[in-house]
Amino acid sequence: MARMACHHLLPALSVPSSRHYAGAFHFQSRFSSSSASKISMSLKAGIVGLPNVGKSTLFNAVVENGKAQAANFPFCTIEPNVGIVAVPDQRLTVLSHLSKSQRSVPASIEFVDIAGLVKGASQGEGLGNKFLSHIREVDSILQVVRCFEDNDIVHVNGKIDPRSDIEVINLELIFSDLEQEALKHLCLLTMKPLIYVANVAESDLAEPRNNPHVREVMTLASDLQSELVAISAQVESELSELPPEERSEFLGSLGVSESGLGNLIRATYRLLGLRTYFTSGEKETKAWTIQAGMTAPQAAGVIHSDFERGFIRAETVSYDDFVAAGSLAAARERGVLRSEGKDYIVQEGDVMLFRFNV
Repeated sequence: MARMACHHLLPALSVPSSRHYAGAFHFQSRFSSSSASKISMSLKAGIVGLPNVGKSTLFNAVVENGKAQAANFPFCTIEPNVGIVAVPDQRLTVLSHLSKSQRSVPASIEFVDIAGLVKGASQGEGLGNKFLSHIREVDSILQVVRCFEDNDIVHVNGKIDPRSDIEVINLELIFSDLEQEALKHLCLLTMKPLIYVANVAESDLAEPRNNPHVREVMTLASDLQSELVAISAQVESELSELPPEERSEFLGSLGVSESGLGNLIRATYRLLGLRTYFTSGEKETKAWTIQAGMTAPQAAGVIHSDFERGFIRAETVSYDDFVAAGSLAAARERGVLRSEGKDYIVQEGDVMLFRFNV
C-alpha cells in the first residue's frame, strides 16, 4: 500500500479528556482515521526534537539494527538513522505455540532518528531544511520533549522548558509548510499525526504525573488533541543491555510492568487507527497490520494482491475463541470458526484463513 498522504484536520467536538495507562496519556485525536487513508504496512515513525532531549538514546535502546551516535552536543546525528523494531505482542507467542508453528513473524515498525531541530530550522539554521525534509517521509512524528533535570547534559536553550521546546518545533513545522509553493502536491508537516514523548528520569517513571514538566506537556497535548507517552530513554537504554530474563525484575523495581516501547507503539497504532490480525498454521504464525475498517478482501490484499483479487471467503475466529479451542480445527468443531464474506470488517485480533481463486 502507498504511504499515508495527509490527514484532514477536524474540529474538536468535545473537550478532550485524558486517560492514564501505565505511562500513556490518551487525548481525543484531531486526526481522522478513515479506511480511505492509505498507510504502508511497513509503518514508519520519525523521532524528532531539540538537540540533547534523548532522541538518539531512545533510538539506540529500542532499535536493534543500527546505532545512532549519542553525544552531548547539537547535531551529532546528521543523517537519519533507521531501524526496524518488532511490535511486542504476546498473542503471537500464544498462537505460535498452539499451532506448533515453525516460526513466528511479528508486525514491525520502522523508527527514524532525525537530527535535532533548532529555532530557525525552516530557514536553514542547523541544517534544518535537510532535517525537515526527512520528516516528510514518515507516517507519524514522535516529538521527544525533555522532562528531566541533569546539569551534565546541556540544553540547547540553556534551561528545561517543555512549553518553549514544543513551540519551537511546532513553529518550525508550520514555517516549513508556509515556505512551500506547491502545497497541493505535499503532505504538510503540520498535518502529520503526532505523539509527544515525555522523556523523564528513572525516578519519575512510575508516577510521571508528579513531574511538573510532564504535567505541562500533558496540558499542551490535551489542548492540541495529541497523544502523550511518558518514557525514560535512560531506562530503555539500561533494559537493552540486560538479558531478557532480568528485564521484568528490573522494571518491577522501578514500579512499572513493561518497557516504554510497548506504550509508544500502542499509542502510534491508536493514533493512526491501525489494527492487527493473525494468520496461524504449522509453517508460521504471523501478525499483520491493517487500517481500522478494512474489509476481509482488503486485509487479504496486505498479504498479496492475488488474495484480494481472487477472494472467496475468510475463515475467521477471534483470538480468545482460538485460544479457548486450542486450534483452528477445534474452533471449527466448536462452531466458533465463521465463514466471512467480502463485506466483513476485520476486527482486532482476528485469526484468519483466506480462501481465494485466481
